Amino acid sequence: MTDRRKTSTDPPVPSATVQAPSTVEQPPTLPHAPSRSFRRAFQDLAQGWRQRPLWGHLGFQDIKQRYRRSVIGPLWITLSTAMTAVALGILYSTLFKTEVPEFLPYVAVGLIVWNFIAGCINEGTEVFITNEGLIKHLPAPLSVHIYRMVWRQSLFFAHNLLVYVVLMVVFPHPLGLATLLAIPGLMLVALNGVWVALLVGIIATRFRDIPPIISSITQLLFFMTPIVWKYDNALLANTPRAQYAELNPFLHYVAVVRDPLLGQPVEPRHWIVVGGITVVGWALALIFLRNYRSRVSYWV
Repeated sequence: MTDRRKTSTDPPVPSATVQAPSTVEQPPTLPHAPSRSFRRAFQDLAQGWRQRPLWGHLGFQDIKQRYRRSVIGPLWITLSTAMTAVALGILYSTLFKTEVPEFLPYVAVGLIVWNFIAGCINEGTEVFITNEGLIKHLPAPLSVHIYRMVWRQSLFFAHNLLVYVVLMVVFPHPLGLATLLAIPGLMLVALNGVWVALLVGIIATRFRDIPPIISSITQLLFFMTPIVWKYDNALLANTPRAQYAELNPFLHYVAVVRDPLLGQPVEPRHWIVVGGITVVGWALALIFLRNYRSRVSYWV
């Protein structure tokens, strides 16, 4: 019989327990910020702002898609605002016994500013819900969807400014360098639109009853805000209830844009109120973004 015993000349059998050499370097561990931190919240806002080509293009596409196959396209935005402003201006100028050349531009500009504000609020409640597919499949910051929505409302505002230009030609107002104050006023309103959409968007994504509630409240506030009426009108100035209009924050937001466009000086209190609300609102929105940013993708 052949001796099958292992001899000293046999090659060594490799062992399965041989360990990797200690000289192999492991990839370094990078510092990682926790998901619930203000650092992550600021990074989301900054990264979203750097993606301006993305949400800028998407905003243009939203308008083109909405008026696809329309003969006059986005000009329907201007015509709709013009017809509403003329109808409301003539009606309420008759009720309040005010001259049409004075009251119609007041109503038109107020309506243009209000449409921007209301658009940021109402569309902000569904900004994450309507972008469910992008949120789940596109690795992008949440702020991209907010910037896209506010940019779209800015384009609507630009279209509606054509109504203002026509009214200034038909009913001239004494305009000057003070009219340029409407630019920082509009930028301040847009800055508030971002935090409002961010805040209500997160809340409405979690609680789906919020959008119709906010829509109803916004419609009610339209009649409580001096847009189609003046709280310093002769018929209202002596009524105590008219003075409560100062408690309506939307009055101040409309004033910082409307007054310069009509050649009127902006009262300092309007800037103070809008600035204070901006600071408080952004602080609250950052807290919500810090705590619930990572949960939005699960709620949509």
